[in-house]
Amino acid sequence: MKQLVETIARALVDKPEAVELKVTPQDGGVLYELKVAPDDIGKVIGRDGRTVNALRTVLQHAALKKGEKARLEIVDDRRNGAAQGGQPVTPPAP
Repeated sequence: MKQLVETIARALVDKPEAVELKVTPQDGGVLYELKVAPDDIGKVIGRDGRTVNALRTVLQHAALKKGEKARLEIVDDRRNGAAQGGQPVTPPAP
């Protein structure tokens, strides 16, 4: 699953070497925290969150096929500074 998310994220951004994915077990599932270069945040989120929502859908269905639950969050270092490790970003609901 990690490989799937990383591959798609690297294909979307201009700086694929900056893509980092942290995987954490959480509440009967797995939390994936995706961190990209500050200039690439918009590319991963997309207009009105469409790109990240599509990525979440692919991840959730791949996890479901394995009998697991998965959640994806985008970490944005621009919000509270890189020193604090960034904050997960959730785009507005359509």
